[in-house]
Amino acid sequence: MTKRAPRPAPVTRVRSLNDADVRPGGRYVLYWMIASRRLVHSFALEHAVARAAESGLPLVVFEPLRVGYRHASPRFHAFVLQGMRENHEALTAAGITSFPYVEPEPGAGQGLLAALAADAALVVTDDHPGFHYPAMLAAAARQVGVRLEAVDGNGLAPLRDTDKTFSRAVDLRRHLQRTLPDHLQVVPLADPLGSKVPLTGARIDSEIRRRWPAPSDALLAADPDALDGLPLDPQVGMVEAIGGPACGSERLDTFLRRRLPRYVEDRRSIDESATSGLSPWLHFGHVGAHQVFDAIVRKEGWSRDELGDTAKGQREGWWGMSPEAEAFLDQLVTWRELGFRAALTTPAPDTYAAIPAWARASLEQHLGDERPALYERDALEAAATDDDLWNAAQCELLRDGVIHNQLRMLWGKKVLSWTPDAESAFEVLVHLNDRWALDGRDPNSYSGIGWVLGRFDRPWAPERPIYGRIRYMTSASALRKLDLDDYLERYRP
Repeated sequence: MTKRAPRPAPVTRVRSLNDADVRPGGRYVLYWMIASRRLVHSFALEHAVARAAESGLPLVVFEPLRVGYRHASPRFHAFVLQGMRENHEALTAAGITSFPYVEPEPGAGQGLLAALAADAALVVTDDHPGFHYPAMLAAAARQVGVRLEAVDGNGLAPLRDTDKTFSRAVDLRRHLQRTLPDHLQVVPLADPLGSKVPLTGARIDSEIRRRWPAPSDALLAADPDALDGLPLDPQVGMVEAIGGPACGSERLDTFLRRRLPRYVEDRRSIDESATSGLSPWLHFGHVGAHQVFDAIVRKEGWSRDELGDTAKGQREGWWGMSPEAEAFLDQLVTWRELGFRAALTTPAPDTYAAIPAWARASLEQHLGDERPALYERDALEAAATDDDLWNAAQCELLRDGVIHNQLRMLWGKKVLSWTPDAESAFEVLVHLNDRWALDGRDPNSYSGIGWVLGRFDRPWAPERPIYGRIRYMTSASALRKLDLDDYLERYRP
């Protein structure tokens, strides 16, 4: 099979963010890499490569890292920097102009994108509905005097393929089962830089390099001493997990070889967990959904001909893959894309206002119910409660930047019983998650926190104190069902 040339992304994945034209006489095509921080399986990068080929121009890849984002810390900075270094080295080895930039202080990078765009024929960037990306893109559209195209590579289906809002997984699953067969015919190249398209030879103005100097080798290596020189939250330190596309790919490979065969049986196990553990790399764009899907397809020996021919929203049987692969794809595709679409269509998805009306009404009916205990946010953050299992889950978050999936929902449910009202619980959970979790500040984070309070769920019976009709969980139940002795010892406060 002949390898195809890079091509522009499908029109359903591309948005023009301003009314500017492609600049005649531009010296390069600029790819502003902000969310899909990888060089493989990327619709945005392939789109930039194709647009450069159309224009006969070289490519510049600009990967910046702000320092003034909410909860900026050595933990998040190190994870991103480890990927930036990898991308920069790969681009440089390929002869493509790479411009990594790390702000030394908030606002120091202001004007840099516009300066780089001043010599560009076109700017391509990543489209993303979460965290600070929508505001960043809107600001850039006002500041860049050349055509700015944002490319959606978030999921297997384009986020804007319909105007419909989905409040249940089954409804999105039904929609995807109707539309995915067409979308899967157009996937991003595994290696868009491996083509014979000439992308080298771009030059960055020396004044730009002087005013916005490249990060030191120590900073790109995420050296702790170099990170100490930045205005970051010093309490949220680095973790053992290493960021970057290479480590993300290794994690994916390990999951497919060792864990996917046990996914149905053991994904709820704590010590023999079969979960993928990919969410931090997916969150920072070091791994993409198409990359994961491609790896599963190759492992399963699957083709599109095996897709089911009915769209009833069924969780099992539609893909025509093994039960383990289908169960994992329901998480990667249905639930992940449900969160991304909600971030796109829901005003303030990271606030209590995003909770459905039935859930808010039920919770508000129990505002006066006596709580077993009330904890201030600082006590919760320090894992200083009377619940050993909850404390252990919080310690896992503090130390490793993650909470096991089986305990993450319980972690949230307990906070609801320890705060004066559901809105306070939501705010505490967002703070803890966004400050400490490697995959925090993500559409799926807010989906998970929202699910704790009834979002994407249904009313449950019987009605209970504090929780009302919200799904109920207890630490005692988890301790009965799960083998947690080693976990409790490992994450003892």
